[in-house]
Amino acid sequence: MSEKNKAKEKKFDRSYLSMARVWSENSYCKRRQVGALIVKNRMIISDGYNGTPSGFENVCEDDDYKTKQYVLHAEANAITKVAKSNNSSEGATLYVTDSPCVECSKLIIQAGISRVVYDREYRITDGLDLLRRAGVEVVHFSLDK
Repeated sequence: MSEKNKAKEKKFDRSYLSMARVWSENSYCKRRQVGALIVKNRMIISDGYNGTPSGFENVCEDDDYKTKQYVLHAEANAITKVAKSNNSSEGATLYVTDSPCVECSKLIIQAGISRVVYDREYRITDGLDLLRRAGVEVVHFSLDK
């Protein structure tokens, strides 16, 4: 890839990741708000943020401030949303504010997403390890630097 194309890709990575951060603000979760965008051919084909399934109350944590078991991660919401559309995530890039867990990484692999760009790294890196093992390009892009 030429230097010009690398610079262009980095510019788009920053823009889409910034948009995922804004999208995370839609989450009702108090402990951590996470946003995700799936982009293919420079078009956003899906979006998601962490929260409860459709029809559930918008409360993500219990009285002890622990995340409820049925809360969906942003990546899972974006992937299931694209699955309900006429779009394909094959070869797409997932932009997500936080590094994916192992469960979301399995979905990412099965959805054919070829690249993941994330901002904040979670303390458990099993998801990133699984993505790399599957040949998914993983890019840590800090928006705050």
